[in-house]
Amino acid sequence: MTVFEQTFGDSIRSKINLVDLVAKYILKQKGKKIRPLLVLLAAKACGEISDRTYRGATLVELLHSATLIHDDVVDNAEQRRGLPSINAVWKNKIAVLMGDYLLARGLMIAVNGKDFDFLEVITNTVKRMSEGELLQIQKTRKLDIDEDTYFQVISDKTASLLETCCEIGAASTTDDPEHRIAMKNYGLFLGISFQIQDDILDYEGSFKLFGKAIGTDIKDKKITLPLIYALNNSSPKEAESIRKLMKGKKTKDTIKEIIEFVHEKKGIEYSHKMALDYAHRAIKSIEPVPDSVSKQSLTALANFVVERKN
Repeated sequence: MTVFEQTFGDSIRSKINLVDLVAKYILKQKGKKIRPLLVLLAAKACGEISDRTYRGATLVELLHSATLIHDDVVDNAEQRRGLPSINAVWKNKIAVLMGDYLLARGLMIAVNGKDFDFLEVITNTVKRMSEGELLQIQKTRKLDIDEDTYFQVISDKTASLLETCCEIGAASTTDDPEHRIAMKNYGLFLGISFQIQDDILDYEGSFKLFGKAIGTDIKDKKITLPLIYALNNSSPKEAESIRKLMKGKKTKDTIKEIIEFVHEKKGIEYSHKMALDYAHRAIKSIEPVPDSVSKQSLTALANFVVERKN
């Protein structure tokens, strides 16, 4: 990770003063770095980490950083990782262009390294992430998202990038198709489990741990798995009443009522079972990969994802 941090820092520097200034600010926004960590773990589980592995890790982190900057513009977010967001400091125009710059830098790193297989994977991921976000917006407007659509959204919007991390990591160190597919599936299932747990925490997490106010999804009219299950297991009259609350102006009382409804209809219990199921699928998917410390770490990460409280 120390080598990666250096590689990533070097990758976003620019001779343009403004770009370099914003780039240095991005480096101050310390994230968990789960995505590059997945690239490194997947690579080490399948072989030996190489320069190609570091290029892959840098590529996915640049893509992730670009999408976060663009997301903050779309959401009018004022903070990111405990610091003012790029758009809050430099306004939307610079933020959008900076996101474009990071994405371009990632693509150039892959081109210069002749990692054309990485490019094929990552461009498909960008497409899936965009489609997932747009599908969620479309369904949020009508409040008609069902369970199948929910899984399509989170597979594309969230899990696709974790899937890409593991696929690129494996591809950087092995030509074994079985191991590469195993890692790709691990990333997909891990990402789905991670997002379900994230959606559960919106109903039962604590602000201190979770870092955002409980009920944020409700305020944003996002119908996630706990609420989908609750609505499917209630009378038409109850479901219509809750949908009206979701459409209307949110107060502390209405948010509390919706959260209580989800708990009463066992939406949390069902969602937790699904998160566990996908975590177990992730662990099972890497059975063909030889045992190692890195594989044990990937197993531990899958277990942690469903136990976390933030």
